[in-house]
Amino acid sequence: MLQNIVNNSNISTKSQYITKPSSKCDEIELYLNRIFEKELHTPDSVLLDYNPFVIKKIAAYISGKIQMPASIGIAGETASGKSTITMDLIDTIESFAAEFGIEDVITRVNTDDYYYDRSEMVKAAGSFSEFAKHYDLDSPEALELELMSKHIKELLAGKTTYLPKYDMSGTAIRYDNHTLAKPSKVIISEGLFTLTPKVKDAFNFKIYVDVPEDIKRERFFVRAAERDLGDSAEFIYENANKKAEVHIRPCKSHADIILSGYADRIKYKNFLNKIIGIIQEIYFSEL
Repeated sequence: MLQNIVNNSNISTKSQYITKPSSKCDEIELYLNRIFEKELHTPDSVLLDYNPFVIKKIAAYISGKIQMPASIGIAGETASGKSTITMDLIDTIESFAAEFGIEDVITRVNTDDYYYDRSEMVKAAGSFSEFAKHYDLDSPEALELELMSKHIKELLAGKTTYLPKYDMSGTAIRYDNHTLAKPSKVIISEGLFTLTPKVKDAFNFKIYVDVPEDIKRERFFVRAAERDLGDSAEFIYENANKKAEVHIRPCKSHADIILSGYADRIKYKNFLNKIIGIIQEIYFSEL
């Protein structure tokens, strides 16, 4: 089927691609390009932009030309939708794996779990909201990103490791060696600082989630109310915006894929399922 689609498609590309597939990897590359270009030019697309080279990388993994785990880093500003997109990606991949009996398919490494333990500072301040007024949580220096990079690289090397767990309820406690993480086919991570310099090289695929300012602000204050940030919410939001300009928005320039943080969630899954469909046809079509 892939060959028929390639032969019958007028593919508009973002760079100079081969015009006739000479291998299964080339064939997949052409088909993927068609999927990405069609999505890119669809109204309310989940895809805002992409680096053409990412098509080659995805094709190399799907075809088996690259036989190693894939690590995916997803970053974006606060309330951009990166966590929701990440969970939808995980759910979609796990559903496919369950259907075809694929084991050890995905491992999640949460960037937020690498915040340094500041529980004593919270106690001294009297509350998390007071602590947050005087401690900058919106800087990469608030997290132990070198440890995160180490853990991801261990998983990519086939090693089992233990991940930390950060309490997001307002205690600022980090439990080290908390969660057993086993090697898998896909390592996925998301967070504000996932694609910042200390950790970005641990990822084979880099994704940035972008969202309009008005939507981001609305989402943030809903979340602030849920976390009981009180009158510190406005300060935290303005500080997050200021620090995002320095630490997070520059990550967009070296992302492989830029996703919309406000597209319909069903569209994300549909887009991913088109890519997964290639894997299904190549490896499971006779089941």
